[in-house]
Amino acid sequence: MGLRIAATAAVLLSLAGGAALAADPAEGVWLVQDKDAKVKIGPCPGRAAQLCGEIVWLRTPLGDDGQPKRDRHNPDAGQRSRPLVGLTMIRDFRPAGPGRWDGGKIYDPKSGKTYASKLRVAADGALKVDGCVLVICKTQTWTRTE
Repeated sequence: MGLRIAATAAVLLSLAGGAALAADPAEGVWLVQDKDAKVKIGPCPGRAAQLCGEIVWLRTPLGDDGQPKRDRHNPDAGQRSRPLVGLTMIRDFRPAGPGRWDGGKIYDPKSGKTYASKLRVAADGALKVDGCVLVICKTQTWTRTE
């Protein structure tokens, strides 16, 4: 009987631990609004309480030269040779409630600019990504793919 109680307790503890570690609704792989890239969002490396995201897929991954597309618009010339796939596009988001994150930055590799940003999962399951410069904000809608 004692063995059965211990086994039941172990199962309950593992379930409770799993619930405590459940992923936030913002975590996953998202197709960006222009449908030309996918970004995988999850805990930042070394900062599990924050969200980051990296480009994991490009509709057109190769440039005209047949090589992987690079971060050629980066204002830091030393970063312009890094490939876009694997590039951290969003970083440093802090929780603001379930499915809501703020205080982060989003990098636009098409322009080389970085914007203050917020993330929120809408009722329909889409990810709303707000990028702001001063007081002007623009919202994109991203679609979950995984």
